[in-house]
Amino acid sequence: MGRVRLSVAERREELLRAAIEQIEARGVAAVRIADVAASLGVSNALVLYHFSTKEKLVAEAFRYAAEGDLAHLRKLIARRTTALRRLRAAVRWYAPTGQAKGWRLWIEGWAVSLRDPTLREVTRDLDLEWKAALTGLIEEGAAATEFHCADPQASALRLTALLDGLAVQLTSYDGAVSRTKAQQWADEALARELNLLESPTT
Repeated sequence: MGRVRLSVAERREELLRAAIEQIEARGVAAVRIADVAASLGVSNALVLYHFSTKEKLVAEAFRYAAEGDLAHLRKLIARRTTALRRLRAAVRWYAPTGQAKGWRLWIEGWAVSLRDPTLREVTRDLDLEWKAALTGLIEEGAAATEFHCADPQASALRLTALLDGLAVQLTSYDGAVSRTKAQQWADEALARELNLLESPTT
C-alpha cells in the first residue's frame, strides 16, 4: 500500500515530529537527514525539499517542540481557578518530574545553541515565555492576596533556574537525585517564594 498523500503542512509536521524523535534518540550532533528520512520511509530529497539543511530542520524541530509546550502552558494558565492552583500546576508540569517535553531534548538544545544563533533564539523565546507566565501568575496571586511575594520576576527566575538545574541532574547523572526528592524540592521552593511554608496545602 502506498503512503497517504499529505498536504505540505501535514508533511512538515510529520518530518518535525520524526526529527524530534531522532534528536532524542541520537543527539543533535549525531542525527542525520538520512535518519529522519529512514524513520518515515521517505527519501532524503523529500526532507531537504522542506528543510534545505540539517541545521534548519533541527531549529524548526525545536521550535515545534517549544510551541507544543507553550500551548500546554497557556491552557494551564487559562484554567478557571486560583492563581496559586494554576501556578502549582504549571511548576509541576514544567518540573523534570512532570510531563513537559523530554528534558533530554532541551539539554541538547541548550548545548547546541551556544554555537547556533537560530537555535539560541528558539530556546531563549521558550525560556522568556515560561518566566513571563510564572511572573504573571505570581503577580496575579499576590494582588488577590492568595500569598505574598515582594518580587515576582525574581521569584520566577529562581524557580525556573532550580527546575532547569534539577533537570540536568536527573537527565545527565543517573542516581544523583531521586524524582521524589526533586519534586519535593520544587514544591518547597515554590512555597518558600510565596511565603507559604506555614500554610496548609491548597
